[in-house]
Amino acid sequence: MEKLTPPSRRRVLGAGAATVASAGTLLAAPAIAQNVTRLKIQTAVPSSSIYFDLMKRLADRVDKMSNGRLKMEMLPDGAVVAAFEIVDAVDKGVVDGGYAWTHYWSGKNTAAGLFSNPAAGGGTGMDQLSHVAWLFQGGGYALFKRFYSEALKLNIEPFMVQPMGPDPLGWFKNPIRNLEDFKKLKYRCPPGLVAEVFKEMGVNAVAMPGGEIVPAAQRGVLDAAEWIGPADDMALGFHNVFKHYYLQGLHQSSDVADMLINKTTCNKLAPDLKAIVEAACMATMTETYTYNVQRNALAVQKLKADHKVEIHDTPRDIFPAFIKATNTIYDREATKNPFFKETLESQRTFAKLVVPYWNKINGLYYNLGSDSPNAK
Repeated sequence: MEKLTPPSRRRVLGAGAATVASAGTLLAAPAIAQNVTRLKIQTAVPSSSIYFDLMKRLADRVDKMSNGRLKMEMLPDGAVVAAFEIVDAVDKGVVDGGYAWTHYWSGKNTAAGLFSNPAAGGGTGMDQLSHVAWLFQGGGYALFKRFYSEALKLNIEPFMVQPMGPDPLGWFKNPIRNLEDFKKLKYRCPPGLVAEVFKEMGVNAVAMPGGEIVPAAQRGVLDAAEWIGPADDMALGFHNVFKHYYLQGLHQSSDVADMLINKTTCNKLAPDLKAIVEAACMATMTETYTYNVQRNALAVQKLKADHKVEIHDTPRDIFPAFIKATNTIYDREATKNPFFKETLESQRTFAKLVVPYWNKINGLYYNLGSDSPNAK
């Protein structure tokens, strides 16, 4: 038999492999190992929060769209670091990512609050949806990214994920008739310029993370408090301490939570995985809107029927006082902080375009709802 040279051997082996393949049997290609990237995301909410549940849904969405190549583990408030330490932990890589609200970092730069919760719509008249429109259509997202990279100089890639406003004025141990009654109370509110607005109004405002509010109220440290909304507040047990709830609030008439990922970590993701994260965040924006409508409506019903909570309209004199204080604080801050001024001017310019139209549309829905047999 003729001895095969190496090229001849390769030809024979190739022919043999083709024969086996055509027979459709015997040989199977070895499984290719899949690289899996795992990210730990430290949130600023307890595991009982409905927004923690939404973040777990985001993680599940990323897992499925990436076919298991990217997995996010959502951690509750305090699992690794405290809520107000999240941004530094993400920057330093202590955790891969975080979830909170930009206004939590107001101590680093006051412009923070203009992204997550501009008080009274930033004094512009924008509601929750028009604020989101500013982010995605009015140049707000570019400013949002610059806020982290330029103003805070942090190694962070930010993503907006959850529009959850408007937030109610909040919970009270006793009913209030007007602003003067409000001024007599110790009230938990968000940190940053919102707290400054309340103080400008004469309200004794303090900031603390969500998980500390109910225990503080039980100890008598707080007379009143706000958190996010009926469903999430009920999950945290607010109704066990307070029995009076005021639904209309201007302090967070728009409120958007964000997810932060360490930029070095984010830049290592394959392009399709980055696109998947962006798409999952946009999907969560939509899901949060629908989630809030149903969950909060159901929560209000249960609060009244099962827990004997009295639902009140916010005293009217609080609104003009709040708007006036907001403009005072914001105009003052704009003279001191160039990035704050740039962001505020961007919002005000966008508001001049959209508010006249959008208010008319909202008026339609308000009148439709008011005339409906389901209005009461």
